Amino acid sequence: MRFIGNKENLVEKIYQILQSKGVVGKSFFDVFAGTSNVGQFFKKKSYQVFSSDLLYFSYVLQKAYIENNEIPSFEKLLPKLPIQNTLLFAKPLNLVIDYLNSIEPKEGFIFQNYTPKGTEGLEIPRMYFSNENGKIIDSIRIQIENWKQENLLIANEYYILLACLIETVPFYANISGVYAAFQKIWDARAVKKMILRPIETIANDKENKVFNQNSVELISEIQTDILYLDPPYNQRQYAPNYHLLETIAKYDNPIIKGVSGMRNYENQKSEFCNSETALVALYQIAKNANYKYLVMSYNNEGIMPESKILAILAQFGKVELVEFDYLRFKSNSNGESKTKKVIKEQLYILRKK
Repeated sequence: MRFIGNKENLVEKIYQILQSKGVVGKSFFDVFAGTSNVGQFFKKKSYQVFSSDLLYFSYVLQKAYIENNEIPSFEKLLPKLPIQNTLLFAKPLNLVIDYLNSIEPKEGFIFQNYTPKGTEGLEIPRMYFSNENGKIIDSIRIQIENWKQENLLIANEYYILLACLIETVPFYANISGVYAAFQKIWDARAVKKMILRPIETIANDKENKVFNQNSVELISEIQTDILYLDPPYNQRQYAPNYHLLETIAKYDNPIIKGVSGMRNYENQKSEFCNSETALVALYQIAKNANYKYLVMSYNNEGIMPESKILAILAQFGKVELVEFDYLRFKSNSNGESKTKKVIKEQLYILRKK
């Protein structure tokens, strides 16, 4: 998934650095989970993983990837579906996905508010999804919710299906990287018919726990070996940039406004998007959390000054800064080399007193 600050391509490098520095343990707390990619990585390394995020769509991904330890069987649902005999030996998740890909599209909230046809009465019709894909998203989301209401899904199956939808949608969204705005010309992939994709099931033998709340309020309740922070680096709040994924995950028919059809995100703002409140929040985390090692991913363009970060962390133990270069592409660059920019990933490592 395209996501601001996504560590999917950096987590192996981060892990190797931590290994070389002797930062090891049995438990890992991903405080700003986002796509949950970092938590997934450490779950595969047999850590007990805790994770949290203010965004509900992130919580859905965490429930499916991090907390869930079982391959879904859909024992209640499958007998109710018209499955062909030739498909009986397919994986249960794939059978359900195939069925969802076959159902009749519906004109629901996404079609009505985020497609050209559904918003043709607006001065600027919204072009987030094609008319066809808007209806497909609605039909799948409505069907998943109906199955839940009919008690045909257990909790992990519900979140896995929602995660499949959330992971699929970005491949068909007419955006340059985030959902704060739609493109005025159709991206080639946005006009292709959406096909729901299954996600990976990750199992380990640990009791992994995930949360949908402000991690600053949660940290004192979790005992962990490695406390991992990957906070926002700049003033851009995450919630408005991913408002559509939030709406698809909740499917709560929110009041929306503006050209982009933004939902209210007042209760999902991060302290780390302001330089002053970010430093206060970092101090509170370093002081109140229960950890052996605090590791924070940041970069040299972040709004918190390096000197102040080091000064705060040094109050609680021995702190070290490791930096490495990586290439960043602008979200709308399409991989063009002229838009490449080398920035420094910063890894702050605190060994608690």
